[in-house]
Amino acid sequence: MTTIRQIKSIANRAQDTLLQDAIGMAALIVMLFVGLSLPSFV
Repeated sequence: MTTIRQIKSIANRAQDTLLQDAIGMAALIVMLFVGLSLPSFV
């Protein structure tokens, strides 16, 4: 139960930046896939 409490505590503290972090992570994934597929187009 301690681990679940820690995760909930971290999520509550980071609630203000959670959306920004998710958007940044999605942008990094998109850049990764574009970068990996770019050599096939050139």
